[in-house]
Amino acid sequence: MRPADDAPGTGGLVDRHGRVATDLRVSLTDRCNLRCTYCMPPEGLDWLPKVEVLTDEEIARLVRIGVEELGIREVRFTGGEPLLRPGLVGIVQAATALRPRPEVSLTTNAIGLARVAPALAEAGLDRINVSLDTIDRARFKQLTHRDRLDDVLAGLAAAQRAGLTPVKVNAVLLHGINDVDAVPLLDFCLEHDYQLRFIEQMPLDAHHAWTRGRMVTAEDILERLSAAHTLTPDTEERGSAPAERWLVDGGPATVGVIASVTRSFCGTCDRTRLTADGQIRNCLFAREESDLRTAMREGATDAELADRWRIATLAKLPGHGIDDPSFLQPTRPMSAIGG
Repeated sequence: MRPADDAPGTGGLVDRHGRVATDLRVSLTDRCNLRCTYCMPPEGLDWLPKVEVLTDEEIARLVRIGVEELGIREVRFTGGEPLLRPGLVGIVQAATALRPRPEVSLTTNAIGLARVAPALAEAGLDRINVSLDTIDRARFKQLTHRDRLDDVLAGLAAAQRAGLTPVKVNAVLLHGINDVDAVPLLDFCLEHDYQLRFIEQMPLDAHHAWTRGRMVTAEDILERLSAAHTLTPDTEERGSAPAERWLVDGGPATVGVIASVTRSFCGTCDRTRLTADGQIRNCLFAREESDLRTAMREGATDAELADRWRIATLAKLPGHGIDDPSFLQPTRPMSAIGG
């Protein structure tokens, strides 16, 4: 028998600052079929060897432990590009079959979504977030190094038809490239009943070229939008949601801004992250990870894996520290961490 002081823990994912993680982000792959300039170089990156990537069954097991043992209530599948994962539909189905049933969503660039949206809806997926930084074809190609805008637009429409709503659109603006697209993106989303959220560019690019001075801030975004629309703060309680919301021209439509850098929301963060190779990250900007894959493959029980997850959560820092002079960008880029 195990000694009493070595017994498995109980309870959820609580850090030393009293925050409780109930939102799990799961990266299904580090690969992507776009080359967005703020994420990776045109030639791509050195992808993870297949043997290091979690299998479908391993992902399903860790998600189950999170939900059944650790109080996870929301599961978001991300990448890289999760639609590149052959077993995606089955992974979603396994998550939606859990009890208590978590809310299950997907963040994608929508290339290929037109084909798979009905199957994802049938598997129980609740909703979709689509990354789209411009609706201008030339700028889309400039930003992504791929001429795939039509595929993305088709994917958005297919998600809406399949009932994966509300369909959310996430956009990142870059100075001198697509900052002129703020209003066109909003008008496009208003026309199609998509929910738009702008995200401040974060220091998660593979080539570490991010600088605070070149970032399009929340204030910049709101100033551009206010030139064409009347924005008033949404009085609905924000809770732990990262987006500050504004009613557009009196509502009911809203637009959100996720000011991850200039108005950080670390104090209410409720997220925990699982990378495609089985590492737990207690913060998007964490410099350290906790390895669940090796322990799992060496025969760790569910209780032992849950304990490792709890311990990893305890070490979460009070904030991401981007404004601190000592801040160091994570070694891994966003494509390897998962959004």
